[in-house]
Amino acid sequence: MRCYLIGLLLVTLGCGGGTEQAGQYDELPILSTVPDFALTERSGRTVELSELAGRVWLANFVFTQCPGPCPLLSQRMSRLQESLQDRPDVRLVSFSVDPENDTPDVLTHYAKRWQADPQRWLFLTGDKTDLYHLIKDGFKLAVDDGGQPGSPDPGIITHSLRFVLVDRQGRIRGYYQGGESYREEKILAAIRRLAGEMG
Repeated sequence: MRCYLIGLLLVTLGCGGGTEQAGQYDELPILSTVPDFALTERSGRTVELSELAGRVWLANFVFTQCPGPCPLLSQRMSRLQESLQDRPDVRLVSFSVDPENDTPDVLTHYAKRWQADPQRWLFLTGDKTDLYHLIKDGFKLAVDDGGQPGSPDPGIITHSLRFVLVDRQGRIRGYYQGGESYREEKILAAIRRLAGEMG
């Protein structure tokens, strides 16, 4: 499968009332709550939402066979990991949008490519139905594998390029562009602000 960008459509669908609108950089509204999940980490162990309770974390959505934006998104997560060395309590979480191919072994090799610290940067896969439900209904973001009848792009995975900031209570506090308008300093400032708050 190859990655295909919808561009403006994904920005619209992935926005979810995000925090990157002009004049709102300092606001971190409570947008929604991440529902419970149980997925498989690259190590093979099960990771549930409860494991992230009490921590600030940043999510993104990628797949290992993507020749398009996913390597760029992972590179940016790697830079964030490096910039957050002084915040070992913060977690980064990458969710696969192609779980049929992204097995734990595949994700392990992919994570090594980005020097992902296994204690701080999780790579999650699992049942496709569960993952897509979590992404669409939980994170309020677009994802599609082109497998639906009548799909204009059969076999092509489309997904949001947004990063999602989640607070210690599992509440979504911001959406940030991972594409061309990516601004690392805005994400870091928001993470540090939430991480500095008492949980």
